[in-house]
Amino acid sequence: MSKRDYYEVLGVDRNASADEIKKAYRRLAKKYHPDVNPGDKQAEQKFKEINEAYEVLSDETRRRQYDTFGHAASNGQGGFGGFGDFGGFGDFGGFGDIFETFFGGGFSGARASRRPAKGSDIRADLELEFEEAAFGVTKDIRVRRHEKCGVCDGTGAKPGTSAKTCDKCGGTGQVRYRQNTALGRFETVRTCDRCHGEGTIIEEPCSQCGGTGSTLKTRTITIKVPAGVDNGSVVSLRGEGEPGERGGPPGDLYVYIHVKPHKTFKRENENVYCEIPISFVQAALGDEIIVPTLDGDVKQTIPEGTQSGTVFRLRGKGIPRLNGRGRGDQYVKVVVEVPRKLSQQQKELLRKFDELSGGSAGHGGKSIIDKVKDAFGV
Repeated sequence: MSKRDYYEVLGVDRNASADEIKKAYRRLAKKYHPDVNPGDKQAEQKFKEINEAYEVLSDETRRRQYDTFGHAASNGQGGFGGFGDFGGFGDFGGFGDIFETFFGGGFSGARASRRPAKGSDIRADLELEFEEAAFGVTKDIRVRRHEKCGVCDGTGAKPGTSAKTCDKCGGTGQVRYRQNTALGRFETVRTCDRCHGEGTIIEEPCSQCGGTGSTLKTRTITIKVPAGVDNGSVVSLRGEGEPGERGGPPGDLYVYIHVKPHKTFKRENENVYCEIPISFVQAALGDEIIVPTLDGDVKQTIPEGTQSGTVFRLRGKGIPRLNGRGRGDQYVKVVVEVPRKLSQQQKELLRKFDELSGGSAGHGGKSIIDKVKDAFGV
Protein backbone atom coordinates (compact mmCIF):
# COMPACT_ATOMS: atom_id res chain seq x y z
CA MET A 1 0.00 0.00 0.00
CA SER A 2 1.47 3.36 -1.03
CA LYS A 3 2.13 6.00 1.57
CA ARG A 4 -0.09 9.05 1.86
CA ASP A 5 1.33 12.46 1.19
CA TYR A 6 2.82 13.83 4.42
CA TYR A 7 1.11 17.20 4.00
CA GLU A 8 -2.20 15.41 3.57
CA VAL A 9 -1.53 13.36 6.72
CA LEU A 10 -1.10 16.51 8.80
CA GLY A 11 -3.85 18.38 6.96
CA VAL A 12 -1.67 21.38 6.00
CA ASP A 13 -0.85 23.18 2.79
CA ARG A 14 2.50 22.52 1.08
CA ASN A 15 3.46 26.14 1.81
CA ALA A 16 2.61 25.81 5.51
CA SER A 17 5.03 27.42 7.95
CA ALA A 18 6.99 25.43 10.53
CA ASP A 19 4.69 26.78 13.23
CA GLU A 20 1.56 25.68 11.34
CA ILE A 21 3.02 22.20 10.89
CA LYS A 22 3.84 21.96 14.58
CA LYS A 23 0.34 23.07 15.62
CA ALA A 24 -1.27 20.57 13.25
CA TYR A 25 0.91 17.77 14.60
CA ARG A 26 0.14 18.60 18.23
CA ARG A 27 -3.57 18.67 17.55
CA LEU A 28 -3.58 15.33 15.73
CA ALA A 29 -1.13 13.63 18.11
CA LYS A 30 -3.32 14.54 21.04
CA LYS A 31 -6.38 13.16 19.24
CA TYR A 32 -4.85 9.81 18.20
CA HIS A 33 -2.42 9.20 21.08
CA PRO A 34 -2.56 5.53 22.23
CA ASP A 35 -3.17 6.66 25.82
CA VAL A 36 -6.29 8.42 24.65
CA ASN A 37 -7.40 5.51 22.44
CA PRO A 38 -6.40 2.32 24.33
CA GLY A 39 -6.74 -0.81 22.22
CA ASP A 40 -7.68 1.11 19.08
CA LYS A 41 -5.35 -0.29 16.38
CA GLN A 42 -6.60 2.17 13.77
CA ALA A 43 -5.81 5.13 16.03
CA GLU A 44 -2.40 3.62 16.79
CA GLN A 45 -1.62 3.30 13.09
CA LYS A 46 -2.83 6.84 12.52
CA PHE A 47 -0.59 8.04 15.36
CA LYS A 48 2.45 6.36 13.76
CA GLU A 49 1.60 7.91 10.39
CA ILE A 50 1.32 11.37 11.98
CA ASN A 51 4.68 10.92 13.73
CA GLU A 52 6.37 9.84 10.53
CA ALA A 53 5.00 12.82 8.61
CA TYR A 54 6.01 15.27 11.33
CA GLU A 55 9.52 13.79 11.61
CA VAL A 56 10.14 14.69 7.98
CA LEU A 57 8.25 17.99 7.64
CA SER A 58 9.56 19.44 10.93
CA ASP A 59 13.16 19.10 9.72
CA GLU A 60 13.97 21.83 7.22
CA THR A 61 16.52 19.76 5.29
CA ARG A 62 14.41 16.60 5.14
CA ARG A 63 11.33 18.60 4.16
CA ARG A 64 13.21 20.16 1.27
CA GLN A 65 14.34 16.72 0.15
CA TYR A 66 10.81 15.35 0.46
CA ASP A 67 9.40 18.24 -1.59
CA THR A 68 11.91 17.34 -4.33
CA PHE A 69 12.01 13.55 -4.29
CA GLY A 70 8.87 12.53 -2.39
CA HIS A 71 8.97 9.42 -0.21
CA ALA A 72 12.11 8.18 -1.94
CA ALA A 73 14.09 10.88 -0.14
CA SER A 74 12.37 10.55 3.24
CA ASN A 75 12.74 6.78 3.71
CA GLY A 76 15.98 6.02 1.96
CA GLN A 77 14.40 3.85 -0.76
CA GLY A 78 15.46 5.89 -3.74
CA GLY A 79 17.62 3.19 -5.36
CA PHE A 80 20.88 4.24 -3.71
CA GLY A 81 20.96 1.21 -1.44
CA GLY A 82 24.40 1.66 0.06
CA PHE A 83 27.78 3.29 -0.33
CA GLY A 84 29.77 1.50 2.36
CA ASP A 85 31.67 3.57 4.86
CA PHE A 86 33.99 5.22 2.29
CA GLY A 87 36.71 5.10 4.89
CA GLY A 88 39.30 6.83 2.74
CA PHE A 89 37.08 9.77 1.78
CA GLY A 90 37.27 11.63 5.10
CA ASP A 91 34.32 14.06 5.11
CA PHE A 92 32.81 12.22 2.07
CA GLY A 93 33.42 15.19 -0.23
CA GLY A 94 30.52 15.47 -2.69
CA PHE A 95 29.01 12.19 -1.42
CA GLY A 96 27.91 13.97 1.73
CA ASP A 97 25.24 15.78 -0.25
CA ILE A 98 24.03 12.50 -1.73
CA PHE A 99 23.79 10.90 1.73
CA GLU A 100 21.91 13.89 3.02
CA THR A 101 19.47 13.76 0.12
CA PHE A 102 18.69 10.05 0.10
CA PHE A 103 19.23 9.02 3.72
CA GLY A 104 17.43 11.74 5.59
CA GLY A 105 20.21 14.19 6.45
CA GLY A 106 20.82 12.34 9.70
CA PHE A 107 24.40 13.51 10.20
CA SER A 108 23.35 16.78 11.77
CA GLY A 109 19.53 16.92 11.90
CA ALA A 110 19.11 14.79 15.03
CA ARG A 111 21.67 16.70 17.03
CA ALA A 112 20.37 20.07 15.93
CA SER A 113 16.80 19.20 16.91
CA ARG A 114 17.66 19.09 20.63
CA ARG A 115 19.32 22.48 20.76
CA PRO A 116 17.59 25.44 22.40
CA ALA A 117 15.43 27.18 19.82
CA LYS A 118 14.25 30.79 19.77
CA GLY A 119 10.48 31.26 19.90
CA SER A 120 8.52 32.48 16.90
CA ASP A 121 8.08 36.21 16.25
CA ILE A 122 4.57 37.65 16.29
CA ARG A 123 3.03 40.69 14.59
CA ALA A 124 0.59 43.36 15.76
CA ASP A 125 -0.85 46.41 13.97
CA LEU A 126 -1.30 49.84 15.56
CA GLU A 127 -3.24 52.82 14.16
CA LEU A 128 -2.10 56.32 15.18
CA GLU A 129 -3.34 59.86 14.75
CA PHE A 130 -1.15 62.13 12.59
CA GLU A 131 0.12 64.06 15.62
CA GLU A 132 0.80 60.87 17.62
CA ALA A 133 3.04 59.59 14.85
CA ALA A 134 4.79 62.95 14.62
CA PHE A 135 5.60 63.42 18.30
CA GLY A 136 5.52 59.87 19.65
CA VAL A 137 3.07 58.29 22.07
CA THR A 138 2.68 55.48 24.59
CA LYS A 139 0.00 52.94 23.71
CA ASP A 140 -1.40 49.68 25.06
CA ILE A 141 -1.87 46.88 22.53
CA ARG A 142 -3.42 43.44 22.94
CA VAL A 143 -1.67 40.38 21.53
CA ARG A 144 -2.40 36.65 21.58
CA ARG A 145 0.57 34.42 22.23
CA HIS A 146 1.52 31.14 23.84
CA GLU A 147 2.72 31.28 27.43
CA LYS A 148 3.93 28.71 29.92
CA CYS A 149 1.05 26.57 31.13
CA GLY A 150 0.10 27.54 34.68
CA VAL A 151 -1.15 24.05 35.54
CA CYS A 152 1.95 22.00 34.70
CA ASP A 153 4.42 24.90 34.94
CA GLY A 154 5.47 24.32 31.37
CA THR A 155 6.49 20.67 31.73
CA GLY A 156 3.57 19.36 29.67
CA ALA A 157 3.06 16.54 32.17
CA LYS A 158 0.04 16.03 34.39
CA PRO A 159 0.67 17.55 37.86
CA GLY A 160 2.25 14.92 40.09
CA THR A 161 3.87 13.15 37.14
CA SER A 162 6.92 13.86 35.03
CA ALA A 163 8.30 13.10 31.61
CA LYS A 164 10.13 9.77 31.26
CA THR A 165 13.22 8.88 29.32
CA CYS A 166 12.37 7.70 25.82
CA ASP A 167 12.73 3.92 25.67
CA LYS A 168 13.58 3.95 21.96
CA CYS A 169 16.53 6.34 21.93
CA GLY A 170 17.51 6.09 25.60
CA GLY A 171 17.16 9.81 26.09
CA THR A 172 19.57 10.83 23.34
CA GLY A 173 16.84 12.06 20.99
CA GLN A 174 18.42 10.22 18.07
CA VAL A 175 18.46 6.69 16.69
CA ARG A 176 21.26 5.04 14.69
CA TYR A 177 20.39 2.97 11.65
CA ARG A 178 22.90 0.51 10.20
CA GLN A 179 22.74 -0.96 6.72
CA ASN A 180 25.03 -3.66 5.33
CA THR A 181 25.70 -3.37 1.62
CA ALA A 182 28.01 -4.93 -0.94
CA LEU A 183 30.35 -2.00 -0.44
CA GLY A 184 30.38 -2.15 3.33
CA ARG A 185 28.30 -1.05 6.26
CA PHE A 186 26.62 2.33 6.26
CA GLU A 187 25.31 4.08 9.37
CA THR A 188 22.99 7.06 9.68
CA VAL A 189 21.65 8.98 12.64
CA ARG A 190 18.08 10.25 12.63
CA THR A 191 15.78 12.06 15.00
CA CYS A 192 13.92 9.60 17.19
CA ASP A 193 10.42 9.17 15.79
CA ARG A 194 8.98 8.37 19.22
CA CYS A 195 10.10 11.41 21.20
CA HIS A 196 10.89 13.64 18.16
CA GLY A 197 14.35 14.43 19.42
CA GLU A 198 13.30 15.51 22.91
CA GLY A 199 14.74 12.45 24.62
CA THR A 200 11.72 12.22 26.90
CA ILE A 201 8.10 11.12 26.58
CA ILE A 202 5.10 12.48 28.44
CA GLU A 203 2.93 9.48 29.26
CA GLU A 204 0.29 11.48 31.14
CA PRO A 205 -0.19 14.84 29.37
CA CYS A 206 -1.41 17.90 31.25
CA SER A 207 -5.17 18.30 30.79
CA GLN A 208 -4.84 22.05 30.37
CA CYS A 209 -2.20 22.23 27.61
CA GLY A 210 -2.42 18.70 26.20
CA GLY A 211 1.26 18.09 26.83
CA THR A 212 2.58 21.10 24.92
CA GLY A 213 3.60 22.99 28.06
CA SER A 214 2.00 26.22 26.84
CA THR A 215 -1.43 27.80 26.46
CA LEU A 216 -2.72 30.60 24.24
CA LYS A 217 -3.43 33.82 26.14
CA THR A 218 -4.30 37.44 25.37
CA ARG A 219 -1.97 39.99 26.94
CA THR A 220 -1.92 43.80 27.10
CA ILE A 221 1.52 45.17 26.33
CA THR A 222 2.57 48.81 26.66
CA ILE A 223 4.57 50.15 23.74
CA LYS A 224 6.43 53.44 23.49
CA VAL A 225 6.20 54.71 19.91
CA PRO A 226 9.09 57.06 19.05
CA ALA A 227 8.54 60.45 17.43
CA GLY A 228 8.71 60.52 13.65
CA VAL A 229 7.24 57.14 12.73
CA ASP A 230 5.26 56.90 9.50
CA ASN A 231 3.07 54.45 7.60
CA GLY A 232 4.95 51.16 7.36
CA SER A 233 7.28 51.88 10.29
CA VAL A 234 7.91 48.85 12.50
CA VAL A 235 8.57 49.04 16.23
CA SER A 236 10.12 45.91 17.72
CA LEU A 237 9.77 44.68 21.29
CA ARG A 238 12.44 42.13 22.10
CA GLY A 239 11.33 39.04 23.97
CA GLU A 240 7.58 39.67 23.66
CA GLY A 241 6.93 36.93 21.09
CA GLU A 242 6.29 33.22 21.44
CA PRO A 243 8.22 31.33 24.15
CA GLY A 244 11.42 29.52 23.15
CA GLU A 245 11.81 25.76 23.08
CA ARG A 246 14.18 23.69 25.23
CA GLY A 247 15.30 26.73 27.15
CA GLY A 248 15.71 28.97 24.11
CA PRO A 249 14.94 32.70 24.21
CA PRO A 250 11.45 33.99 23.37
CA GLY A 251 10.70 35.51 19.99
CA ASP A 252 10.05 39.19 19.36
CA LEU A 253 6.93 41.28 18.80
CA TYR A 254 6.86 43.49 15.69
CA VAL A 255 4.32 46.31 15.71
CA TYR A 256 3.43 47.73 12.27
CA ILE A 257 2.36 51.39 12.29
CA HIS A 258 -0.60 52.80 10.33
CA VAL A 259 -1.11 56.59 10.40
CA LYS A 260 -4.52 58.18 9.83
CA PRO A 261 -4.66 60.99 7.23
CA HIS A 262 -4.93 64.59 8.50
CA LYS A 263 -7.59 67.02 7.28
CA THR A 264 -5.08 69.88 6.90
CA PHE A 265 -1.58 68.47 6.61
CA LYS A 266 0.10 66.11 4.19
CA ARG A 267 3.43 64.50 4.92
CA GLU A 268 6.44 63.68 2.77
CA ASN A 269 9.32 62.20 4.73
CA GLU A 270 9.98 64.71 7.54
CA ASN A 271 8.31 67.66 5.79
CA VAL A 272 4.70 68.82 6.18
CA TYR A 273 2.63 70.54 3.47
CA CYS A 274 -0.61 72.54 3.61
CA GLU A 275 -2.61 75.02 1.55
CA ILE A 276 -4.00 78.31 2.89
CA PRO A 277 -6.61 80.39 0.99
CA ILE A 278 -6.20 84.17 0.81
CA SER A 279 -8.23 86.88 -0.94
CA PHE A 280 -6.94 88.69 -4.05
CA VAL A 281 -6.95 91.87 -1.97
CA GLN A 282 -4.59 90.26 0.55
CA ALA A 283 -2.44 89.03 -2.30
CA ALA A 284 -2.35 92.45 -3.95
CA LEU A 285 -1.89 94.64 -0.86
CA GLY A 286 -0.07 92.17 1.41
CA ASP A 287 -1.22 91.05 4.85
CA GLU A 288 -0.37 89.01 7.91
CA ILE A 289 -2.25 85.71 8.13
CA ILE A 290 -2.56 82.90 10.68
CA VAL A 291 -1.10 79.53 9.62
CA PRO A 292 -1.79 76.27 11.49
CA THR A 293 1.22 74.09 12.35
CA LEU A 294 1.75 70.96 14.40
CA ASP A 295 2.89 73.23 17.24
CA GLY A 296 -0.08 75.59 17.02
CA ASP A 297 -0.97 78.67 15.01
CA VAL A 298 1.80 81.03 13.82
CA LYS A 299 1.77 84.36 11.94
CA GLN A 300 2.99 84.55 8.35
CA THR A 301 3.58 87.78 6.40
CA ILE A 302 2.15 87.89 2.88
CA PRO A 303 4.12 90.44 0.80
CA GLU A 304 2.40 92.80 -1.66
CA GLY A 305 1.81 91.29 -5.05
CA THR A 306 1.95 87.66 -3.91
CA GLN A 307 0.88 85.32 -6.70
CA SER A 308 -1.43 82.35 -6.26
CA GLY A 309 0.62 79.16 -5.71
CA THR A 310 3.46 80.91 -3.89
CA VAL A 311 5.03 78.60 -1.28
CA PHE A 312 6.41 79.83 2.03
CA ARG A 313 8.79 77.74 4.14
CA LEU A 314 8.48 77.49 7.90
CA ARG A 315 11.78 76.07 9.16
CA GLY A 316 11.66 73.44 11.90
CA LYS A 317 7.86 73.10 11.86
CA GLY A 318 7.80 69.65 10.28
CA ILE A 319 8.11 66.10 11.68
CA PRO A 320 10.83 65.22 14.22
CA ARG A 321 13.44 62.94 12.65
CA LEU A 322 13.53 59.36 13.93
CA ASN A 323 17.21 59.65 14.81
CA GLY A 324 16.40 62.58 17.13
CA ARG A 325 18.38 65.15 15.12
CA GLY A 326 16.14 68.10 14.42
CA ARG A 327 12.90 68.36 12.49
CA GLY A 328 11.73 68.79 8.95
CA ASP A 329 10.07 71.95 7.62
CA GLN A 330 6.53 73.01 6.84
CA TYR A 331 5.67 74.32 3.39
CA VAL A 332 2.66 76.64 3.10
CA LYS A 333 1.12 77.18 -0.34
CA VAL A 334 -1.16 80.20 -0.62
CA VAL A 335 -4.07 79.96 -3.05
CA VAL A 336 -5.77 83.22 -4.06
CA GLU A 337 -9.54 82.92 -4.00
CA VAL A 338 -11.57 85.00 -6.43
CA PRO A 339 -15.10 85.91 -5.28
CA ARG A 340 -17.79 84.24 -7.36
CA LYS A 341 -20.47 86.87 -6.59
CA LEU A 342 -19.95 90.62 -6.36
CA SER A 343 -22.39 93.34 -5.42
CA GLN A 344 -23.06 96.18 -7.85
CA GLN A 345 -21.02 98.54 -5.72
CA GLN A 346 -18.07 96.14 -5.66
CA LYS A 347 -18.20 95.79 -9.44
CA GLU A 348 -18.22 99.59 -9.88
CA LEU A 349 -15.25 99.97 -7.60
CA LEU A 350 -13.29 97.34 -9.52
CA ARG A 351 -14.15 99.02 -12.83
CA LYS A 352 -12.95 102.32 -11.39
CA PHE A 353 -9.73 100.62 -10.30
CA ASP A 354 -9.33 99.22 -13.77
CA GLU A 355 -9.71 102.66 -15.35
CA LEU A 356 -7.20 104.19 -12.95
CA SER A 357 -4.80 101.39 -13.83
CA GLY A 358 -5.10 102.16 -17.54
CA GLY A 359 -7.30 99.16 -18.17
CA SER A 360 -9.98 98.67 -20.78
CA ALA A 361 -13.22 98.52 -18.76
CA GLY A 362 -16.10 99.98 -20.77
CA HIS A 363 -14.04 100.04 -24.01
CA GLY A 364 -14.87 96.62 -25.34
CA GLY A 365 -11.85 95.02 -23.66
CA LYS A 366 -11.69 92.76 -20.62
CA SER A 367 -12.48 94.28 -17.26
CA ILE A 368 -10.29 93.77 -14.18
CA ILE A 369 -12.82 91.23 -12.96
CA ASP A 370 -12.44 89.22 -16.16
CA LYS A 371 -8.68 89.46 -15.97
CA VAL A 372 -8.72 88.16 -12.39
CA LYS A 373 -11.03 85.35 -13.43
CA ASP A 374 -8.83 84.48 -16.38
CA ALA A 375 -5.73 84.53 -14.22
CA PHE A 376 -7.15 82.10 -11.69
CA GLY A 377 -9.27 79.98 -13.95
CA VAL A 378 -12.60 80.98 -12.40
